[in-house]
Amino acid sequence: MELSISTPALLFSTVSLLMIAFTNRFMSMASLIRDLHVKFQKNPEDAIFKQIENLRLRMKLIQSMQIIAIFSLLLSVICMFLLFMNEEIIARWFFGIGLIGMSLALSLSAWEITISTKALEVELSDMEDIIAKPK
Repeated sequence: MELSISTPALLFSTVSLLMIAFTNRFMSMASLIRDLHVKFQKNPEDAIFKQIENLRLRMKLIQSMQIIAIFSLLLSVICMFLLFMNEEIIARWFFGIGLIGMSLALSLSAWEITISTKALEVELSDMEDIIAKPK
């Protein structure tokens, strides 16, 4: 298989879209954390503390996703430079490692989504318990 300079360039649009998604998730969680911080200062409940711990893990995952995606993009740039310099064998290695990095970032994203979904299910079950109580 021949690796052309346009092949690693395909990762640019992919990484850009992923970085936008990762950043949006980060920003929405930052807002949520700030709100929870205010609530916790007013009334330090255990439930709020548990939510904050959950968000701490999710923030670390998103940070890792962003760093790995940026690293993957950097490897693609190096790959393109190596192709420009007619170093196809080395370029293949950089491109392959970049693809592995992107796969890892996507896997972390799936994990973070799973954690987020479980947290939302807990919130929904609390509301369902209140609704189900006889009046």
